[in-house]
Amino acid sequence: MRWFHIAIVVLFAGATLIFAIQNFQSVTMSFLGVSLRLPMAVMAVIVYLLGMATGGSLWSLLRRSFAGARL
Repeated sequence: MRWFHIAIVVLFAGATLIFAIQNFQSVTMSFLGVSLRLPMAVMAVIVYLLGMATGGSLWSLLRRSFAGARL
């Protein structure tokens, strides 16, 4: 089972690397009057990291709210 998990991680890392290589053309993102021009792969990583940070914060806030409501 351990080798299966390692194989899945290697396949996912390979797919991510292929995505980054194939999507390195620059894209422009505009938000609230700020424009940012970066390669697509870099933009995807930034959006993913921001999503992880906000999603984790929301999840902990909801857990704390539900725990407080039970008391």
